[in-house]
Amino acid sequence: MQVIENSELIAEFMGVVFHDDENQYYNADGLHIGNTLQYYTSWDWLMPVVQKIKQTFEGVPQEMFNISLYSDISEVYNAVIEFIEFHNTKKKGEFYG
Repeated sequence: MQVIENSELIAEFMGVVFHDDENQYYNADGLHIGNTLQYYTSWDWLMPVVQKIKQTFEGVPQEMFNISLYSDISEVYNAVIEFIEFHNTKKKGEFYG
């Protein structure tokens, strides 16, 4: 997947909605957040995703164990993508084990 597709995957996980008629994104609370997704470039965008994963799954999932306070944003971004893809696969019943 490319950065745009991965960011859309994160947006879906976060409840972000894209309005085609306005070419704009809105968060789960209906607040306007812009016309681009910035999960790949902004800690302000990415850390709420990490927080939601932590809260939703009662701790940090195993897929995210290899990141640390010293990880750069691309490492955290990739760990988030890996977790969401794993979670979506498991949710669809495609994972057995």
